[in-house]
Parts: sequence; structure tokens; C-alpha cells
Amino acid sequence: MLNPIWLKTFVILVDTGHFTQTAEKLFMTQPGVSQHIRKLEIESGYSLIARDKKSFELTEQGRLVYQYALDLVENEQALLARLAFDNPFSGCCTLACSGALALMLYPNLLDLQVLHPRLVLKLKAAPNHQILNEIQTGIIDLGIITDMPNQGLFDVTEIGLEQLCLVLPSNIEANNNSDNLLTQLGLIDHPDAELYLSLYFAQSQESVLTHLNIEEIPVSGYVNQISQILEPVAKGLGFTVLPKSAIDTFQTPERLQILSLKQPVMQTLYMVKKRNRALPARFEVVKSILKKHLDVVKR
Repeated sequence: MLNPIWLKTFVILVDTGHFTQTAEKLFMTQPGVSQHIRKLEIESGYSLIARDKKSFELTEQGRLVYQYALDLVENEQALLARLAFDNPFSGCCTLACSGALALMLYPNLLDLQVLHPRLVLKLKAAPNHQILNEIQTGIIDLGIITDMPNQGLFDVTEIGLEQLCLVLPSNIEANNNSDNLLTQLGLIDHPDAELYLSLYFAQSQESVLTHLNIEEIPVSGYVNQISQILEPVAKGLGFTVLPKSAIDTFQTPERLQILSLKQPVMQTLYMVKKRNRALPARFEVVKSILKKHLDVVKR
């Protein structure tokens, strides 16, 4: 890279047309200006000016170097302008959360994008471990997870609580023999079913459930599309456990029933980003939308 100090001297020399005036502008001596030009010529490998007593003419290489120096100044000014301007309603935001939350949040994020079309929102449904990995590698900017991560690697904010629900077909009569009922129905399995089921049993405070062995429950079906998990339950083919946000988005909730507990089972939602990473202003707008709607989940 050509020395920027010598380039600056060269530009002022070309603009003024005089070594003496260049020296005055830069608070240098005239021999100092001449030295800068000689060093620039040596560094570039070409003569940049053709000297004629006290005047000079640019060589063809000199014209190219002069334009290059002007472009550098213009590019630097443009960069500084972009750095100083952080538009909260423009740019790309990549987010990730569970499939259940994605079903609930995506329409609201789309509404935000309709209001601000230059704000590009990309939402991915993924499990906790994938979200954390992709935040670390820079694929995802912001995530919502349900397990407290390593706070040495991530900045973490508790953003809300979400209820976990055990969902049954509406035509099933739920009674105190919940353990027998679940064994008879079988589990509609999905990628997070084992995690949700273990949390549900552990926190339900129902003795018949806390002592139930997950491995003894037969699997009566499997689907990995969050929008389809409740369909086999609605058809009486089994039960499952999902966050309430997934149930709220189901088109025919009258075909389902939620097992009633004395104490609802709740999971904490954490907003995470890479440790000490400063996100652009547009993320404050997005986070305000997330907090607004996750607060509804919390209540």
C-alpha cells in the first residue's frame, strides 16, 4: 500500500501546482516536499511528475496515482459517514428461537417489516444448542432459548416465561389416572418432546406424573414440523407436550384439551447474543417487539 502521507503531499502538490505553496500548506520545507514525492515515485516504481525548472507536468502514471489518492479520500469519507449513521429501521436482523415461538412471533415481525420495508428480518426455528452455536459463529445475531447458557460466552437477558402444556384429544376424559391414560394413548413424539416431557413431569407437582418413567411411555407417532404436531393429537392418536404458544396458533383448538394442573409448568425464556457484541440500533426496535409479545406469553 502506498504511503498515505506521501499521497497527501502529492495531491496537494498537484492541486496547488507549486512546491513552495505545498510546503506552506503542510508546514514543511520545500526539500521535505520533494523528498516525499521522490519516495512515492520509488515506492510506486514510476516517475509521477516531469520537472521543468520550477514547474512540472504529471506523467500518465502520475495521473493514475493522483486519481487513486482522490478515490481513497472519497472512500474514507463515505465509510465514516456510514459508521456515523445507524438507521434503526434499515438493515438485516437474523433471529432464532424454538418452532413454537417462531409460529407466534413471525406474524408480528412481518408487521414490523411492512412498516419498515428496509428492515430485513430473518427468523430461524432451531433447538437451543444450534442457536448458541450459530450465535458464536456469527450466523445468528440474536436468539431466544430456554436453558441458561454459559455467561462467559453469551450476554443473557431473561425475557419472559412460557407455559408448557400436556395436550390431549378433546374426546378423552382426563382423570386422576393420568399415568395410565398417557401410557394407553402413547406419545406423539417430536424433536423437543423428551426435553419438554421431562421438564413437565419434574415440575408438575403431581405425584402420578413425577414418578412416571418416560421410557415406559410408548410412542404412537412422530412429526418434526411444529405446525403439524397437534394434528395427530386432535385425531385421538396420542398426547404430546408443547409450549402454550404452539397450542394458541393451532387452527382448531376445540379438538384439544390441556391437562389441568394445580401449578402450571413454566419454562424461562432467555434472550442471548454473543458476549460483548454491540448490535446495531435496529436490534433495539426488534427487541422491543419481542419483549412486547413475550410479555403476553408471560402473563
